[in-house]
Amino acid sequence: MKNTHPHHLTRAEINLDHLTWNVALLQELAGERPMWPAIKANAYGHGMEIIARHLTKLGYNTLCVAHITEAIALIESGVDAKFVLLSATLPEHGEAIVTYGCEPAVCTVEMVEALARDAEKLGRQVNVHLMVDTGMGRIGITSADVIPFLQRCRNYPSINVRGVMSHFPCADETNKALSLEQIELFQRIREITRELGISVYHMANSAAILDLPGSYFDAVRPGIAIYGLPPSKEILNPRVHELKPVLEWKTKITFLKEVPAHTGLSYGHAFHTQHLSLVATVPVGYGDGLNRNLTNNMEMLIHGQRCPQIGRITMDQSLLDVSHLRGKVKLGDEVTIIGQQGQEKITADELAIKLGTINYEVVTRIAQRVHHVVVGGM
Repeated sequence: MKNTHPHHLTRAEINLDHLTWNVALLQELAGERPMWPAIKANAYGHGMEIIARHLTKLGYNTLCVAHITEAIALIESGVDAKFVLLSATLPEHGEAIVTYGCEPAVCTVEMVEALARDAEKLGRQVNVHLMVDTGMGRIGITSADVIPFLQRCRNYPSINVRGVMSHFPCADETNKALSLEQIELFQRIREITRELGISVYHMANSAAILDLPGSYFDAVRPGIAIYGLPPSKEILNPRVHELKPVLEWKTKITFLKEVPAHTGLSYGHAFHTQHLSLVATVPVGYGDGLNRNLTNNMEMLIHGQRCPQIGRITMDQSLLDVSHLRGKVKLGDEVTIIGQQGQEKITADELAIKLGTINYEVVTRIAQRVHHVVVGGM
């Protein structure tokens, strides 16, 4: 039977050669230490399974996700890796964590007890990582509670505290004072727990790998930088400029029309043409993760030229002013939302600045319905 599966008009192209390059750069900085890449939230919008498969092919066998549900989806799709769960969870997830052999961050006695109970019931041992709050203020126990907590964990033979971990809130800022204090505190925690059989101390994120070599400890957990995006514009290490974006977001023109001057366009007529205009429709909208707040405040690339987005961005479609491309532009022409065309490029950072947010959010919000296509690195 003929394959009638239609081609996706709007897609995210995932360049695995760029992923390989970024990971190698970060590994060079981290030296011999194991690197545990973060692929949570659909690999920051890049497609979790695609990214996980490539990382395991490169030899990375420990991956970080936020939740057990993310790990299960990857394990069941055949990804062979160990999964560290970075977010706090509840006792009701204990059995799944043990069954799938995941390694959760823990910071409550209730969670340890639940895991111990489920591990005993299933005749297993479970590795956990004690999360210590050294300044992030999100999850984790205080440094003063570390020894009593670890002693309590020793009451449960099925629990092995394999790691002690922490996280930086400000490693991507120019002022490293807080981060350096955190490193010092974590170093002290390491010294006082040295005799307690912990095998891996870890806290470095992308920004810390680039700017804080003192934070490397026994393993590092890069996230945003493996995708070729800078953690912030305040990173001091010039090597941040060597990162290559893994994702390009593209679509195609599905409709073209000439519109007279003073015509209102899209919902609420939030835009009126000033003069006779050639308007292109593209099948991308907020249902695909293109933030509606970019309305009348962004451009896309066609034939290597910037074309202003006009009228409200809608759920499935948006409009572009292509008047300056009259005679060149046609149905089916490729449109770049994020990426490069000719000499022009639009980055996730450019869109983030317009939105008053960060590149992380721009790419992570790319919706599941946007088809992810692998280019390079096969």
